[in-house]
Amino acid sequence: RMKKNWTIRLLAGVAAGAMAFSMVGCGSSKDNSKNGGKEKFIVGFDAAFPPYGYQDENGEYVGFDLDLAAEVCKRNDWELVKQPIDWNAKDMELNSGTISCIWNGFTMNGREDEYAWTEPYVDNSQVFVVKEDSGIATFDDLAGKSVAVQTDSDNKELKDSFKELVVVSDYNTAFMNLDSNAVEAIAMDIGVAKYQMESRDGKYKILDDVLSAEQYAVGFAKNNTELRDKVQKTLDEMREDGKFAEIAEKWDLTDSVID
Repeated sequence: RMKKNWTIRLLAGVAAGAMAFSMVGCGSSKDNSKNGGKEKFIVGFDAAFPPYGYQDENGEYVGFDLDLAAEVCKRNDWELVKQPIDWNAKDMELNSGTISCIWNGFTMNGREDEYAWTEPYVDNSQVFVVKEDSGIATFDDLAGKSVAVQTDSDNKELKDSFKELVVVSDYNTAFMNLDSNAVEAIAMDIGVAKYQMESRDGKYKILDDVLSAEQYAVGFAKNNTELRDKVQKTLDEMREDGKFAEIAEKWDLTDSVID
């Protein structure tokens, strides 16, 4: 997604010191500790990325990816631990064994060799959201305009396409900036864009121009293929028996998921 690609997230600098995982269960030996007879499956996620993972008005962590993870845990008799993380520290969290995986609209494109990935399960596009009455209709119309992103981009060519990239901490701030005309557009993933637009009173539109297509997958430490394979097998079973489609429909993501 954008925040995990050129406009939304800048990868953390250096991952924590390389750590050979002799244990390949649910993360590190700490993660494999028994709790009521169940192994812990600790999902690292950004708690502000609806509808994939976020904190709702009741303070609960919810979302499409978290529901998928919950079903995977149920079928494997694991205890699900929802662990919000600082996205810039995700590699450190994963390589130190603090989390079992990164599961939160995590783009695999361009980093295929950096993690042990499941098969992709969501097709995602990066788009621009503008106000309906902005007069902006195409990507070219954004030339010289200010665009909000969640983390600065290191793509010089794209940076030079706009007047400025305004870095914001979350999408609530991005939409406040858009409403106040502090920026003319927001760069974001299409699934998140649709969710945000439906949950707000303002009149917005998504430009037809798609920046790029990406795919989401679940990322594990490179040598933790055993756990990856267990999760993949369970996701395959969920597709076959219809549970995956049921969860996707709940979150209005049927058109985005990969069959």
